[in-house]
Amino acid sequence: MTGQSTSDSIAYGPLDTSMSFLLRIAQLKTYDRLFTAAGERPFRPGETTVLWMIHGNPGIRQRVVAQRLMIKPPHMTKLIRALEEQGLVARRIPDEDRRAVELTLTPAGVAKTKELASWFFDLDQVARAPLTAKEQEQLMRLLRKLSDQNG
Repeated sequence: MTGQSTSDSIAYGPLDTSMSFLLRIAQLKTYDRLFTAAGERPFRPGETTVLWMIHGNPGIRQRVVAQRLMIKPPHMTKLIRALEEQGLVARRIPDEDRRAVELTLTPAGVAKTKELASWFFDLDQVARAPLTAKEQEQLMRLLRKLSDQNG
């Protein structure tokens, strides 16, 4: 990214070694590909991610999903209500904690999640394509470390 500024290129200076900047640009480019491929799909990547989180963790508390995916509670409530109205998610208030909300997928939600899988995860493979298998593995390990997904 470094070099003389021309009509086709610009000098990034210290941004060229800024992890935050490079991660943000990589995220924007990846999401641009994702949204382009999504086309007219009624589901966005964030909704698909929430469905997969619930799919893998039946009965997970709404608060936990919001925390792990860094979704603000009001936005999470709105998202879950929309998924519930579509018949994809069921909410349950546990007897032992009436303030909590446990989430599970309905049979329609399981089917929709599986339907979205090929589109979502195939697109992830397209995003990884410029990297070798070893580079992909290393990047995933480093991203999990940076995002503290390993505990």
